[in-house]
Amino acid sequence: VQLQASGGGLVQPGGSLRLSCVASGRNLGSDGMAWFRQAPGKEREYVAASRFLGGRAYTSYYSNSVKGRFTVSRDAARNTMYLQMNSLKPEDTAVYFCAAGSRGGSNGSALSRSYDYWGQGTLVTVSS
Repeated sequence: VQLQASGGGLVQPGGSLRLSCVASGRNLGSDGMAWFRQAPGKEREYVAASRFLGGRAYTSYYSNSVKGRFTVSRDAARNTMYLQMNSLKPEDTAVYFCAAGSRGGSNGSALSRSYDYWGQGTLVTVSS
């Protein structure tokens, strides 16, 4: 399994970006998936998780720092997860990583150790 994250870039405070995470190797529609980020000089932190509920249903969870501003979504047919980021702040500047895992503990987890597969990261810079 490989994950390819993209969509990062430079945006002004208050702006928006949409990140994509495309999976290859097998369909990850029933896996748990998540977004993490790592700012310069800081540890990797949890951003949001997508939990598979069965059928085509998912639910999402968010860290307090992004709740109400970011939205995670999945397109199982395209084997892709998205992160819509609105009202961006300078403190959102980081490299964003997507992750996936098929273990039960991967589904909706906020812990990086729960995930087996990681993308290479895409840089988001929020600055005026």
